[in-house]
Amino acid sequence: MRVDFDPETMSSGAFYRFMTSVVVPRPIAWISTVTPDGLTGNLAPHSFFSIASTDPPIVQFTSIGRKDSLRNVEDTGEFVVNFASEALLRLVNRTATDFPRTVSEFDYAGIEREPSLRVRPARVAASPVALECRSHTTVRMGNSTLVFGRVLHAVADEDVLADGRPSAPLLRPLTKLGADEWGTLGEVLHLNRIPYEEPRPAG
Repeated sequence: MRVDFDPETMSSGAFYRFMTSVVVPRPIAWISTVTPDGLTGNLAPHSFFSIASTDPPIVQFTSIGRKDSLRNVEDTGEFVVNFASEALLRLVNRTATDFPRTVSEFDYAGIEREPSLRVRPARVAASPVALECRSHTTVRMGNSTLVFGRVLHAVADEDVLADGRPSAPLLRPLTKLGADEWGTLGEVLHLNRIPYEEPRPAG
């Protein structure tokens, strides 16, 4: 027996909870930004995150409502995506609190910063990979804003690299599931993509 969920008759909050329990697991962009005056470094996890383009390299995260990350990107044009690994779970969760814009999550959670190379927002020193981005485009969609950022520079710890690129088993990515559920990597499956072959004439 199936249960129907109709977004036209459900509240937006109820259907949001349904959707975020279905679209799983979701990678987490741990976004660092800075206020226009440069005095407050903000840090917040965003679980609506993906690659938007590979050439040029552009990543995308979504702000539901007008969060500090979005406001700072609009005002400064810069942000950093810090990789959220399993070991950083409690710190990532501590920065998910809706603090005032003048409160630094770096300071509140005791998270060490390191300077970025190409942008003003600091990187998370303990994050194994960071993408330094310049705002490319923002798109309003309903109650949300999609933020597209061109990757200007990337940095990775050498101990998470295998064959010259980051390795998922070494990165131990943290993911978001439904409600207050978080996910870890689990088993990694390897399966080669099947190439297309022209059909051979019969006979």
